[in-house]
Amino acid sequence: MAQDKKVEQITNMEDDFAQWYTDICRKAELVEYASVKGFTILRPYGYAIWENIQRIMDAEFKKTGHENVAMPVLIPESLLKKEGELVNGFAPEVAWVTMGGSEKLEERLAFRPTSETMFCDHATVVTLTITAKIPIPKYLLMYIPV
Repeated sequence: MAQDKKVEQITNMEDDFAQWYTDICRKAELVEYASVKGFTILRPYGYAIWENIQRIMDAEFKKTGHENVAMPVLIPESLLKKEGELVNGFAPEVAWVTMGGSEKLEERLAFRPTSETMFCDHATVVTLTITAKIPIPKYLLMYIPV
C-alpha cells in the first residue's frame, strides 16, 4: 500500500470529523490509501458495503423513475469551462491528460468524474431515445465513488 502506517489511535469525532471517518475506515480495513494522491482503494469488505449500499439505493431510485447512466471521466477543457466560476474554485485540483500514447492531444482533457459538465455534453445522447413532441423530464442516476 502507498501508506503502510497503521491507525494507532482514532481521532476524536468532535475534534476532526473527516479524520475520524478516515481513521475508522482504515482501522476496519475497509479502505487504504492508493499510491496516487487523493485516491483510495476499496478493500474487499469496503467494496461489499459499497455494493450493498448501491443495490439498496438503486432499488429506491428506480421506484422514482431514475435510470442509471455512465459518463466519461475525461472532459475536454472547452466543456469544463462552461462551468464558469465553478472551474476556478477547483482548478488547482484538476488532473489533466495531455498525451494520447506518444501523441499530444489537440485539447487537454480534465480528469474530473464529479463534474456536472458531463451531463451538458452527453445528455443529448440520452434524450435522443425519447420520441415525444413535448419535453419529458428524465431522471438520471450516476454512482461515483469519491
